[in-house]
Amino acid sequence: MSDPRYQGYGEYDPYRGDYPPAEPQAYPSDQQYAQQQYQYPSPQQPYAQDASYTQQWEGQTWDTTIQPSPAVDVTETAYLPPQNYGQPQPQPQPQPQPLPGYAAGTADEAPEAASSDSATYGPATTTGNPRVTDAQRARAEGRSPVIEPGIQPAALTAVLGLLLAGTAAVGQYALLVPLILLQAVTAAGWFRLNGMWPARQGIALAFMGGVVADIALLATGKENAPAAILGTLGVWVLLVLVLQLRSRASADERMSGLMATVASAALAIIATGHLAASDDAVTVGGIAVAVAVIARALPLPTPASVVVALLAAAGAGIAVGGATDVGSKGALLGLGAGVCALIGHRVASYDYPSRFVHMTAGVALPLAAAAPAVYVLGRAIG
Repeated sequence: MSDPRYQGYGEYDPYRGDYPPAEPQAYPSDQQYAQQQYQYPSPQQPYAQDASYTQQWEGQTWDTTIQPSPAVDVTETAYLPPQNYGQPQPQPQPQPQPLPGYAAGTADEAPEAASSDSATYGPATTTGNPRVTDAQRARAEGRSPVIEPGIQPAALTAVLGLLLAGTAAVGQYALLVPLILLQAVTAAGWFRLNGMWPARQGIALAFMGGVVADIALLATGKENAPAAILGTLGVWVLLVLVLQLRSRASADERMSGLMATVASAALAIIATGHLAASDDAVTVGGIAVAVAVIARALPLPTPASVVVALLAAAGAGIAVGGATDVGSKGALLGLGAGVCALIGHRVASYDYPSRFVHMTAGVALPLAAAAPAVYVLGRAIG
């Protein structure tokens, strides 16, 4: 018996797992498949749409037609100026500006040196804007980098010289007061003249050297003055060397500090020669220096003022020597003190010094430099 549900299957029984063979389906070949590719409409032809599915727009619509663009005149942009890429462009050169000058021989017009408070700059450069000192500017303009202290420092030098001359007639201990002032101003002025400011340790060390020389001279007496002065100078040079060896500064800075400290201490110690000289020699020498620096500050040409200053120093020596036991030999003493004073005056005028230098080194160096001449010539004519 057969199940009526499976009629038509013939003798294949589904309960036994028999099934009729599946009929082969016809698949398109490669050529037929290629022919059945979609055909896209041409962009020039509108899509064929059925009228029943065409959407009808009501109202205003945008104009979708392509508007022709206006013609552009290419002659306006056809030429461009040539560009020199990769070539250096010429730079404008700075024009030199006239610099204010300073009249030599007046202390009021003396500008500051390299370490002055006012800033002076040169033209702009590719490596920076370096500082130009007044001395360098003076040399560039063909002017002398030397400005003499002038009448005000000369007047202070004359006052200090007269104090030395007056106190020497009183005694050694009275002379010690203006001498210590001279040594202090000498130490400060020398460091400032060398551009080292502030240099408190060096100034104090040089000043203490002068004070120690004074004390050693008072303790040993005038007869032992060379030993007291030269011994103090040797000890102080050794002390300065030891202190500089302990410094952590660079080699150039240590060498500059060593030379400035030794020179300042030497000048302060040498000034003790006024204390070692005879009283009459100090009186003649102090007045001769005072007259010489006043004559040097007069508004005269440099050669003429030097001659006038030396003649005035010699004349002062004769005049003061006649009032003391020195006599006519005071001319030689006055001339020697005047020469040394002018040397110190010239050193204080070097390299465009500042007004502070004029009021310290310009005041003290003429008297400090004259101390050896006062001592040596005083003993020679005494």
